Amino acid sequence: MKKLDEFEKDVLDAYEKGDLISTKPSAKEKEKYKAAAQATFLKDRRVNIRLSSPDLRDIQARALEDGVPYQTLIASIIHKYVSGRLVETPSRLTTRSAGRRVSKSGLEK
Repeated sequence: MKKLDEFEKDVLDAYEKGDLISTKPSAKEKEKYKAAAQATFLKDRRVNIRLSSPDLRDIQARALEDGVPYQTLIASIIHKYVSGRLVETPSRLTTRSAGRRVSKSGLEK
């Protein structure tokens, strides 16, 4: 199990103290969330791509790290990219270069 960050610790503390109040979304909110979920997960097209073996291994390792199938991870990455929500975080499992040159001072060139 991963260590909790400060926010997660605060939420856990509030839960344990009984400070959190359970709420029910309105019918309108439920419909909005349902429509968003359906639009997000509707997969009606097939795409074939060619990847280098090292990239595929890295994607599979990252998927394993996240606990999802690698094809799901690829679809998620594409969805996040096109919606402007893709945030890059370094992997603990892969050490291959991401194509960036780093100077002796440790700064990217």
